[in-house]
Amino acid sequence: MPDSIYGLRIGRRELIRFAGASLLLLVTPRGHTAVKSEIVAVRVWPAADYTRVTIEHSAPVKFSHFTIGSPDRLVVDLENIDFNSILQGMGNKISPNDPNIKLLRAGQFKPGIVRLVMELKNQVKPQVFVLTPIGHYGYRLVLDVYPLEPPDPLLQLIKKNNLLLDEDTLPEETVPQENAPPSPTQPQDQVQAQSQVQAPPPAQPQAQVQQAQAQARPETSARPVIKRLVTIMLDPGHGGEDPGAVGRRGSYEKNITLALAARLKAKIDAEPNMRAVLTRDSDYFVPLQMRVQKARQIRADLFISIHADAFIRPEAKGSSVFILSEKGASSSAARYLAQKENEADLIGGVNLGAADPMLARTLLDLSQTVTISDSLKVGKAVLSEIGNINHLHKGHVEHAGFAVLKAPDIPSILIETAFISNPDEEKRLNNAAYRNEMATAIFSGIRKYFIKNPPQPKPKQT
Repeated sequence: MPDSIYGLRIGRRELIRFAGASLLLLVTPRGHTAVKSEIVAVRVWPAADYTRVTIEHSAPVKFSHFTIGSPDRLVVDLENIDFNSILQGMGNKISPNDPNIKLLRAGQFKPGIVRLVMELKNQVKPQVFVLTPIGHYGYRLVLDVYPLEPPDPLLQLIKKNNLLLDEDTLPEETVPQENAPPSPTQPQDQVQAQSQVQAPPPAQPQAQVQQAQAQARPETSARPVIKRLVTIMLDPGHGGEDPGAVGRRGSYEKNITLALAARLKAKIDAEPNMRAVLTRDSDYFVPLQMRVQKARQIRADLFISIHADAFIRPEAKGSSVFILSEKGASSSAARYLAQKENEADLIGGVNLGAADPMLARTLLDLSQTVTISDSLKVGKAVLSEIGNINHLHKGHVEHAGFAVLKAPDIPSILIETAFISNPDEEKRLNNAAYRNEMATAIFSGIRKYFIKNPPQPKPKQT
């Protein structure tokens, strides 16, 4: 007869394992008194890639966790925590459409120990880790649940477009067609100003992108000007726990970049033999290295990271285009912006214990002479087009050590569309018509680059 612990029916083997974990959890070194911690916020960020639950608390906590099958559950015990109203209401934060989590509940398991039970929709690979205070955040306990079989972005792209990316060329009379309506996980091209700047708001249900696609489709020629399918990875900066820069009106950079990327994607997808993929299509955090990895997984021909950053002076204005530098930043402002962007992992929350050493070595490979040369070419083409609609912060492509640009085999640029810290530019960034102009300018630069620099045949995959 199985035993029951706080609504969990588990076998005796799991009970013995749990008892051992609990014994270790309750041992406190002699002479040390644990400081009681208070739960101050719970945030949930659902996505197909993974779902993140962030539990913010006032002081460090001890925890243990284990998983149980039939049905699949993740159990987390928190020591020296009192059960409060925030924990009581955390189950209401789980959306019925969450791809990974079915239910989430908490209760007082025993004096001083709160138990969290997460019921899962499928088998997952959980990661549970802590983050120390940074920015406006206090201590955070992070529960990441990754699907046991994660979505393959290359396979999704092929299935969606019914294409074989290994083909060197496509017949000129063949124009790839979309086989399905726009994904419901893509964002609506509406950016709502947020009133609180201390922390990003709770994740909202994923919205539609039809409006962005309908308004953003450019006029295209009847015949493709590029002979094979070109795949472009679009990277909306920040997301989830990381709001990016915050304007004086309360606008979040992460919302601006996602709305602009949706419009740019629609324009690229409407061009024969060109397709775009987003590193994120809703409000969740993607580590910097994972953004680069996604681009390599789909064998991208180009990587474009989109931002709307802030500077220490509100009068700073204009658009900029950056490429990777091997020898230092081209200006103090470029160095400052690169340092801020590279801190996104600290704010968004990366599990350093799960870092991929092979990926880290790939990103440290600086034999990128050809790639950087191509990055400079596309950067100049895009900057020239942006200059027709907005003031340029610098009239040339700048260089800095942006971590997100360190793909050794993919031309990569980072676009600062405007300074969200400038009140006038923040207002423009929140204007759908201006975002459409910006997306059109970026697309024109991309198109001109590929016409002058036709993509080479892709090597066959083995």
